[in-house]
Amino acid sequence: MSIRLGDTAPNFKADTSIGEIDFYDYLGDSWGVLFSHPADYTPVCTTELGRTAALKDEFEKRNVKVLALSVDSADSHKGWINDINETQNTTVEFPIIADPDKTVANLYDMIHPNASETLTVRSLFVISPDKKVKLIITYPASTGRNFNEVLRVIDSLQLTAHYSVATPADWQDGEDVIVVNSIKTEDIPAKFPKGHQVIKPYLRTTPQPNK
Repeated sequence: MSIRLGDTAPNFKADTSIGEIDFYDYLGDSWGVLFSHPADYTPVCTTELGRTAALKDEFEKRNVKVLALSVDSADSHKGWINDINETQNTTVEFPIIADPDKTVANLYDMIHPNASETLTVRSLFVISPDKKVKLIITYPASTGRNFNEVLRVIDSLQLTAHYSVATPADWQDGEDVIVVNSIKTEDIPAKFPKGHQVIKPYLRTTPQPNK
């Protein structure tokens, strides 16, 4: 099946490095990041899992739970985690899903035949508390993910879920945001009392409302 933005993220049960989980139960009312790796003991992914572990506090303060996936077994994952902790100077505590029969990989359309007939591509999904897919990024095997960008997008998604705003190019948390076009200019002061700027009739900015 093909997963697109706005779709309900499929639920699944799976064995992981911390035991069996139900995906929905694991997420609870949190946001989620699910990201896949072609196999254990791969160099780029080793650095990525280490980076994710190092950002534990950043994910937690955003109410985000992280899960990784690899087609290898849970026992293999545990050995790989030892290597990750050693080489990346961190402690991996989030689960790595074992997916030897590629059930989850197929649920989330992680196998792209033109890239590989057997290996999962390196996809990352951000999932909201209502279990909707809010972001999909797919990386080539040779390029490590930018987790600062993942956190930046989560900040934007969480902000725009509660306010009638959008975030401009290269936006960082704390910077001005764009008032969505469904809000009339004359209605902006009541909704955004911090002030606003009309750059063009279709481009109105305001200070970030939750800061």
